[in-house]
Amino acid sequence: MSAPQRSSPPVQGQFAWFAKIGGTPEVVATLNDQPYVFFVLLAALIILILEGVFIWYIHYATMKPEQKKKKEKKGDKGEKKPGGKPPAQR
Repeated sequence: MSAPQRSSPPVQGQFAWFAKIGGTPEVVATLNDQPYVFFVLLAALIILILEGVFIWYIHYATMKPEQKKKKEKKGDKGEKKPGGKPPAQR
């Protein structure tokens, strides 16, 4: 004997698209009733992304000159360093 199937009513409202991406009817009903929850989530994600970019910039801006990658001159690409081993023997 199988469990009775619940048929949920069709999801309607401003956040009905959440049901298409896997949101339960309860989630959609909550977001339709309290839309500020969704905007708080978006604001938190944006703030965390901006904070990560800011932290990366501080790291990049405070690097010592010897920690930064040096740009190779155009003429140095074809020249090999004396005594260097080929990649297979490193």
